[in-house]
Amino acid sequence: MNIQAMLEGMAERVSASVSVKNVYGEPVTVGDRTVIPVAQVRYAFGGGGGNRGEGEGGGGGCKVSARPCGALEITAAGTRFIPYVDRSGMGLLTLGIVLGAALVAFTGPRRIEVIQRPE
Repeated sequence: MNIQAMLEGMAERVSASVSVKNVYGEPVTVGDRTVIPVAQVRYAFGGGGGNRGEGEGGGGGCKVSARPCGALEITAAGTRFIPYVDRSGMGLLTLGIVLGAALVAFTGPRRIEVIQRPE
């Protein structure tokens, strides 16, 4: 079996398992408002083959990841997309800036002046 056929087979199996329900989720209706959760799905495929000595070798793999990215809100007034913002990364960024500034303040170069008093 060649590598291209193997990767095509993997791609077909993975894409068949990612349905609209897996990406968008089940709609939730409350009153006149319907909310549909939305996710972002990514695929990555790789493979390789070679000829070592008398035998041939090869292999392949794939990675699938999904993360929430927002929701669709459907009302009588219209439809809008509400993005999901992950604020945990912002906290780590702020902490890193504060720790970096403290490190520079405490370990930076020091200037010492000697002041002589007149006699």
